[in-house]
Amino acid sequence: MKTLADILYRAGITEVVGSTHIDVTSITSDSREVRRGACFVAVRGTQVDGHKFINKAIENGAGSIICEEIPSMRVAEVTYVKVSSTEKALGICADNFYDNPSSKLHLVAITGTNGKTTVTSLLYQLFEDMGYPCGLISTIDVRINGVTEAATHTTPNAVHLQQHLARMVDAGVEYCFMEASSHGIVQERMAGVKPAGALFTNLSHDHLDYHKTVKNYIAAKKKLFDDLPSSAFAIYNADDKNGPIMVQSTKAKVKSFSIQRPADFHVKILENDINGLLLKTEDTEFFSTLNGRFNASNITAVISVAQMLDKPLHTVLLHVSKLKPAVGRFEKISLPNGAIAIVDYAHTPDALEKITSSIVELKTPDQILTVVMGCGGNRDKDKRPLMGNIAGALAEKVIFTSDNPRDEDPDAILDDIEAGVEIVHRKKCLRITDRKQAIFAALSQTNSGDIVLIAGKGHESYQEINGVRHEFDDRQVIQTFIQQLS
Repeated sequence: MKTLADILYRAGITEVVGSTHIDVTSITSDSREVRRGACFVAVRGTQVDGHKFINKAIENGAGSIICEEIPSMRVAEVTYVKVSSTEKALGICADNFYDNPSSKLHLVAITGTNGKTTVTSLLYQLFEDMGYPCGLISTIDVRINGVTEAATHTTPNAVHLQQHLARMVDAGVEYCFMEASSHGIVQERMAGVKPAGALFTNLSHDHLDYHKTVKNYIAAKKKLFDDLPSSAFAIYNADDKNGPIMVQSTKAKVKSFSIQRPADFHVKILENDINGLLLKTEDTEFFSTLNGRFNASNITAVISVAQMLDKPLHTVLLHVSKLKPAVGRFEKISLPNGAIAIVDYAHTPDALEKITSSIVELKTPDQILTVVMGCGGNRDKDKRPLMGNIAGALAEKVIFTSDNPRDEDPDAILDDIEAGVEIVHRKKCLRITDRKQAIFAALSQTNSGDIVLIAGKGHESYQEINGVRHEFDDRQVIQTFIQQLS
């Protein structure tokens, strides 16, 4: 246990009512998780305001309350602490409660619209293969020295993040690679975390339903680098126009990576086909089974982080050649007739364009590319026509279908997608609302060598419809189709 005074260090206190020298058994921002003697932090969330649950938290046993407004009606035995930002205070307090775990390992945060999951997954694989105890915090899962558990958010809330890091320290982890989402950065989920470095992959149209403007979205990503200490490193993608913006105010040591222009870390593509990539950096050629220009960029990002963590280039390249794609990222499944299905998480215009363009670059003129895609409900509507137009322009065949419609009418979402398709491309586009039927239809039309890209869900194992998550996995649907052929 810690005293309240211990966990409040650096938390931005402006007023205290009561003593801070009381034992704290746990810290939480969820009144339902309160234990006797717990500290409850009243966070103003996007859906609910934690200040409304202060009395409930006290009823459940909270002995101290951290808030932005001290209630006029107070309980005598409870200590109330006022701070300017409870979101930030929660992260700092959780960091102190769990003994500042990020300072006891090398933590690297990866941010960007696309590539976060792949880069963190590849870094975890690389360092584990090189023999280091590793941790991973990603959209797909959390891994602690080889033990895996499901993830609930790209970037966990502040308390869960510090819990994960503390468990990693207890397990002897030396390196942790984590995704830093724009939501997580803005909501101060990383407050208190002390990264060894951070890397920016790219920025394109996404999450404007939350951030409202591109300027706000850029600022959210940039905050990660603004907050870095001078002891850390900051790496940006020189091939993205927003790269230099990310690091213009950072105190960290700045480096760049690129596959297109001169940079501190540069990789050149020598060959790029369906079997993989032949790459060259400095004077060394190396091979990767990963596909596409976007993965060449991801690999370059991985190499840059490894070198900033003082790993010899020749050792890094030896192990890079063994890396496998992250689950649901350009995941290839061969069909009995010689066609190939590719499952990918691409759910933004930029991601869809990059992966579809990469496949077009890899395939021969007689290979037919079919794209199966949709867009999520209750999310950024502006990207729907953009994605429809990208699929229609680049593929020979397109099937628009459902992708987590949530509370929206699936057919209304498909209307938005189809509205963006140029007239000249509409004849090759079909809509099948049921996603399983859409995938089956695409696969059944293939011949040897043809390629079906099933985009949008990747690793996800559910479809969210009217607030209910139903079991659904694109990869399993493909396997079911294959089984029905035998």
